[in-house]
Amino acid sequence: MTEDLASYRSSRGLVSTADPEVDKAIYRKPGFGGEITSLGHMEELISAFLKKTREAQGLSRADVAPMLGLSIPVYGRYERAFSKMTVTRMIHLCEILGFMPIDMIFEAAPHLWGRTSEEAEDCLTLARILRRLPNGTTRDLIRLLQRMIPDDDESDRGISDVAEPVK
Repeated sequence: MTEDLASYRSSRGLVSTADPEVDKAIYRKPGFGGEITSLGHMEELISAFLKKTREAQGLSRADVAPMLGLSIPVYGRYERAFSKMTVTRMIHLCEILGFMPIDMIFEAAPHLWGRTSEEAEDCLTLARILRRLPNGTTRDLIRLLQRMIPDDDESDRGISDVAEPVK
């Protein structure tokens, strides 16, 4: 292992772990409290989210499956964590069931949004609010936030690509 790779892992907070679904050691970021959710358990959390979201829309598996171009049993495998979902299938499900990818991913890995569960919930809440803002308000908010971040920090956060900074 090169020093650069060790530094990269350390800077990302990645730790070596074993997972029943992978033959070799893998690197993961621990969740709140230091625990690492297994890949299989994350699949179960995603499946539960999918089922809950479908039911909240008042749809049955028989309603959703044909909209995806799938048979009912094949679609049911996603809700039972039997089949792994591709990103393109997730996007298609977002279109059909009206959720955003962040909502599904948050269910399985909330630690990606903050150091604590409260911080992560705040970030998700903010993302949901931002989705509902009118475009003009979003642009105004971007400009306001850009004024709050030092100029030398913009490139690190990718903010300069969003809108021109207002001075």
